[in-house]
Amino acid sequence: MATPVVRRPTYPYIADATGLELAELHGYVAALARSMSDEFDPGRFFEGVSAQVQRFIPHDRLMVAYLEDGGRTLSVLEEHAGGGPLRHGRRYPCDEICDARVLAGQPDLVRDYQPDPRGNVAEATSQSRLTVGLRSWLALPLYGAQRVSGVLVVGSFAPDAYIEAHLVTGQRMAELFGPLIENIVLLHKERRRRRRLAVLPEVARVVGTSLNVDEIFAQLGAAVRPVVDFDLMIARLIGPSGAFEGNALRVSDKPEEPRCGDRPDDHSFGSRIAAREAVTIRDALAELDPSLQGDRIVLDSGVRSILAVPLIFGDRVGGVLVFTKRQPDWFDEGDGEIATGIAAHVVVAIQHQRLSEEQRRLASVEGRARQLEQRVERLRGALSERYRFERIVGQAPAFRAALDQAARVASTETTVLLTGESGTGKELVARAIHYASRRAEGPFVAVNCAALPETLIESELFGHERGAFTGADKLKRGRFELAAGGTLFLDEIGELAPVFQAKLLRVLQEHQYERVGGTTTINADVRLVAATNRDLEQAVAEGRVREDLYYRLAVFRVHLPSLRDRKDDILLLADYFVRELASRMGRSEAGLSAEARDLLMVHRWPGNIRELQNAIERALILADGGLISATHLGLVGPPPPPAGIASGPAAVENPATVVQPLAEIERQSILAALRRAKGNKSRAAAVLGLSRGALYTRLRRFRLTD
Repeated sequence: MATPVVRRPTYPYIADATGLELAELHGYVAALARSMSDEFDPGRFFEGVSAQVQRFIPHDRLMVAYLEDGGRTLSVLEEHAGGGPLRHGRRYPCDEICDARVLAGQPDLVRDYQPDPRGNVAEATSQSRLTVGLRSWLALPLYGAQRVSGVLVVGSFAPDAYIEAHLVTGQRMAELFGPLIENIVLLHKERRRRRRLAVLPEVARVVGTSLNVDEIFAQLGAAVRPVVDFDLMIARLIGPSGAFEGNALRVSDKPEEPRCGDRPDDHSFGSRIAAREAVTIRDALAELDPSLQGDRIVLDSGVRSILAVPLIFGDRVGGVLVFTKRQPDWFDEGDGEIATGIAAHVVVAIQHQRLSEEQRRLASVEGRARQLEQRVERLRGALSERYRFERIVGQAPAFRAALDQAARVASTETTVLLTGESGTGKELVARAIHYASRRAEGPFVAVNCAALPETLIESELFGHERGAFTGADKLKRGRFELAAGGTLFLDEIGELAPVFQAKLLRVLQEHQYERVGGTTTINADVRLVAATNRDLEQAVAEGRVREDLYYRLAVFRVHLPSLRDRKDDILLLADYFVRELASRMGRSEAGLSAEARDLLMVHRWPGNIRELQNAIERALILADGGLISATHLGLVGPPPPPAGIASGPAAVENPATVVQPLAEIERQSILAALRRAKGNKSRAAAVLGLSRGALYTRLRRFRLTD
């Protein structure tokens, strides 16, 4: 309610003596106010004023209240009582504390007020909360700059204490005191504002005690409550989706306080918060909209006053700080100023907490990264150690000569072509070349060209851009790009389609390429090692391999001999596989019988080293950790010679006989393991040295599943 502009009424002439006395009173009051300019004490001031007013108007209580909030509320500046308790509170709605006629500029005289309306009342009126406990009083409007700025109440506990002359004198006093009181009120407001703003350093101190906002929010509420009294203080953050986050910071006298809406838009004042306004709701019943979920929750909780200020993080509103009270007209613009300052400190606390959490997260990530780097270094060292040329098993002269050639070319950037039958260890030698080169710190990427469909090989090797073809829903890096700084091993290079051979040749010549569907040129920073089990010269003669590509690949050729050409290495490799595989299976007592060794030496080994490794692995399973016999190996070879007959190459020229089909041996091994494990597939897999998935694959292959 806006304060009305009123005309000052005129009063009958007062005797000169009375006028002089009032002038003396005004001078005394002004001098008293000046004497307290440094430390103004409203209590002492009005005690002195009350003593002077007693000379003209006897009273038991003197009170001054001033208008706030555009005339909506009256706040008691000070009250002096000669007897009885002080009655005033902090702030009251105007319609509950004072007659509207007084605020319109009309002085009021109540001769005798009795609470019992059935009694004889000399002058009927309703007693306000401002005059509670009094039997008679004068309610006098105080004028500021052309407006009523407040009310002066002079009251008595006795009835009929005042007459019209007192009313006239009182109003003259009010006219004299009005401007002075207005200045005192302004001084009081400013000092109250400064006193309240002085809480902000304490808020900053509390915020600085911990990086955990949850821990300090209760302390923050205790520091704030003396200047912004509340029933509930709550801070809620707004997440990326625009909804309030689940966790809220709260301080309340009650253990259970209702939550607000899920989103700022659930409240009628949400748009104002988004616009960075401080919102003061003086009467929730009149100002909120019960059709909105958030407003309805607030109203159902009995809240009448709300003070809400935005939490501003940089250039966006990231939350809201809210104070509530169950009394109406509790918060004002001054509270909004304080709350805005508090919100700034809350934002700093939350940002510090987030920064601390981010630093801890980064420290954890860095620690994990360091662990991974150390692990990679250990693994790289282990790999480098594992794939050193001197650790490759084999003493046959032809094989050692091939390794010497590979070791000689390893330190260069020369393209190497490894030839030899399948299973002779071409990829093992390729890795040894990589780890002995200057690119050992880079990746080693192996590609089996025979396993790549012709339609996808270009995408697999060079990568593709998003949308390059149907199904290319994202960018893909090719093997050339993944191997950057390291070695790219192209196995079965002779299986490449002719149409792609020209593209590969261009990359080898220019060391550049583009992704499928792309236009950006990428440098091919790789060392190329290729391998084949085909006769590339014959393939060139037949037109299946481009001649220029062949010469580009075969800059330095290394041929790996077959296992049948490395007789000296067969038993050496067999013993190595027995040790390695037995240790892995937990069967360290395993060994090879004499008959098994003889069979290993006469076998032709069409599958080379890979076939030998698989034979030893199957034999370990069948032998169940014991001595491996020729039968366990399941190989095609001559029977052992009778006793007394010489053995060796000269004694094994009889035609070979099949001991048992390999698939049947594996099937019988699985059945035996299942019987020993009483049908438990996990234990059977452990006995066989297989993973559970590998066992199930074999069960399906041999149709042994239920």
